[in-house]
This record gives sequence, C-alpha cells and structure tokens, in this order.
Amino acid sequence: MHIKAILNRIQKQPGFTYGKAELVERRAGLALHVRIHARKGSRPVCSKCMQKRPGYDSLNARAFEFIPLWAITVLFLYAPRRADCPRCGVTVELMPWADGKSGVTTTYAWFLSSWAKSLSWSETARRFRTSWQTVFRSVAMAVEWGRSHASYAGITSIGVDEIAWKKGHKYLTVVYQIDHGTKRLLWIGRDRTMATFNGFFDWLGKERITSIRFIASDMWRAFLTVSAKRAPTAMRILDRFHVAGLFSKAIEKVRRDEVIELRRKGHAPTLTKTRWVLLKRTHNLTENQRGRLSELLRVNLRTVRAYLLKEDFHPFWGYIRASRAARFLDRWTAETMRSRIEPMKRVARTLRTHQPLLMNWFRARGAFSHGATEGLNNKARVTTRRAYGFRTPGHAEIALFHTLGALPEPGWLAHRFW
Repeated sequence: MHIKAILNRIQKQPGFTYGKAELVERRAGLALHVRIHARKGSRPVCSKCMQKRPGYDSLNARAFEFIPLWAITVLFLYAPRRADCPRCGVTVELMPWADGKSGVTTTYAWFLSSWAKSLSWSETARRFRTSWQTVFRSVAMAVEWGRSHASYAGITSIGVDEIAWKKGHKYLTVVYQIDHGTKRLLWIGRDRTMATFNGFFDWLGKERITSIRFIASDMWRAFLTVSAKRAPTAMRILDRFHVAGLFSKAIEKVRRDEVIELRRKGHAPTLTKTRWVLLKRTHNLTENQRGRLSELLRVNLRTVRAYLLKEDFHPFWGYIRASRAARFLDRWTAETMRSRIEPMKRVARTLRTHQPLLMNWFRARGAFSHGATEGLNNKARVTTRRAYGFRTPGHAEIALFHTLGALPEPGWLAHRFW
C-alpha cells in the first residue's frame, strides 16, 4: 500500500490531495516529505470568516510536522494560498491540518500531548525527536481545548487544598471535584489567600454554587472563612488526611526536639532513623520497622508517648454516629491535655476548636469520595516534581490540568494514533 493511500485512509484532508512522498537524508536523520496540493478548481477558505473566497496569490512552501513513521520524521509540505476576502482583506487560507502559524499538524499536537501524560515533557520531546517547546505548546493546546469544551454542571462535592509548585513558599490553591464517579481538578489559583479562593467561586458562578453540598478542606482560615461566606448552604468538612497531617507534624516536632536533648545529655541515639517508624500506620510497617518500634515502646520517651496518643486516636474514625465520636474526642483531648507534651496538646486544642466541622465528617460519610483530595494531591505533587525546569506558575497550571483535569478530547480525529 502506498503512503498516499494510507494517509487518505487515516488523515484525509477535505479540499486537498496528497502528492509525491519522498524519503530525504538530513543531518538530523531520515525524513519523509509528503507534498499536499489544493484540489484543482477549489477556492481558498478565509482563515478569519471561514468563507470560500477568490485566490490572491501563493506563499512559499511551508513544512508541517506529522506523526513520525518508524522513527522517521514526517513533514507535510504545502505552499499556502492567500484569499482575497472582501470582509477581512487578504488573508492566509485555512489549512485543516494545522492551526494558524503552527508548524505542527493538529493531529501530531494531540499525539504529543497524550504521551506527555505518561512521560515528562523533556522525555516526550527526546523520544519523538522534537523540541520541548513543541511539546509544551501541544499540551497547552490540549488543555485550552479541553477546558473550553468541559462540562461543569452537577458538581456537588469539592475539596480545596494548597500545593507547593516551587521552593520558597510558592503555593497554588487547587480545587477538585470529589463526587463519586467524577474526581478531577476544577480550578487553580495562585497563592493561598482569601482573595485567591474567592476567585474560584467567581469562576464557578452563582447558579453552580447553589448545587454544592459538601466542601472538604484543611483548617486554613482563608478556606473556612470564604467557603462559609460564599457557599453558606454547603456542609464544611475537615478532611481526615489533614487531621492525620497534624499528628505527623506534632510527632516529628517531639522527636526532633528529643533527639537534640538526648545528644546534649550524651545519651545513646535511640531515636535516630525512626521517623517513618513513628509516622506510618502499624500495618504498613516493614518487618525491620516493626522490630524497631518494639524496641522504642520499651523506652519511656516523650516521642513514644506522643506516638501512643496518636494510635489511641485512630478508633475515632471507626464511629458511625457523630454523637459517639464527639464523646470519644472529649475523652481523648482531656487525656492529651494532661500529657505535658506541648505539640500534642496543640493538636488537641486544634481539634476542640474545629470540633463542629470535624463532626461533619461523620454526617457526610459515604456522600462523596473522602480520600479523593489526598489522592489527587499526591498525583499533583508527582506532576510538579516531573515538571523540572518550570519557571512560571502558568507552566505548572497547564501540567496539572493536563494530568488531573479529566479533560475531553475531540471526537473528529479520523484515526487515533495513541
């Protein structure tokens, strides 16, 4: 089968025909040049008003990258015509295989953006022998198209959090949809202030705000204040994973302070290399970590007592009724306040202060995907780590929407290459 026949089968160009295909030796390697011609007697389409107009003249031939064949670069060669449009003036004709002045075919751009979900942008560029900028523009195109065609109706549950996209306390506020069956990134705002989160509700609009029933977040005051003001009918819920984060930070603070104290007194380094032994759940420990934990539990240290308080709190999440969970919380906080371990006492005071919102976790049990925010955040961190070299938040936003936005793709592609 000839190259022309294959292209006509998988990538037909209305109003144009494929001409001669030629294999060319270049410094960068082999390239397949495929010429495209306008059909005889056809008129160019104005790229502004999309109407057929008389031809004005033809420009020099341009090359458009297409999907590589057997690791051979494929280039479409075409000399664009200019249309003499009475409404728009003299314009370059609309070419169905590429947008505007792009030197990459639309099909190839979607191909690259699809691979960029699995590989880093640099690796995608290397694999397909193109530039990082070409991959970035392809991903940006896919994100722009997907967001403009995505549906945001029927959102009932959202989770809000912040992620660090760069060192130096550079944060993004991220809002996810966490309904059962639909978990995706909805919106990104720069920084984590009240004004930032207000921007999400401005974007969502009054009509869609009224359908929100649940808002899960951490205890950041900006999130709680804005959600109470802008969505007063929604139930605000403290996320379980953020509560677990409070315990982790408290135990790590106790451990580090005690390590310094033991070294100063000349005692054996009992707590060195025990961070994950104390922070992980018991059933997630390795065999060696279990043995290390058994040794620690025989020592009367503040860190061990803090660890035991954390473990004692875990049954809290097993309650079905909020009233019983509240009684358990009262007992646990009273015991913790007598522990004389200041970081754990701060946890207890924080939980007491936010007790009404914490109880909403039980009232909303099963109504939405409780672990979705943390799961999406973990994927977001992986995405930002893979985004090596991003210097602006705009690059990070495009990468996050591309990976987590569950954005639609066009259905008009004649053939899926991925």
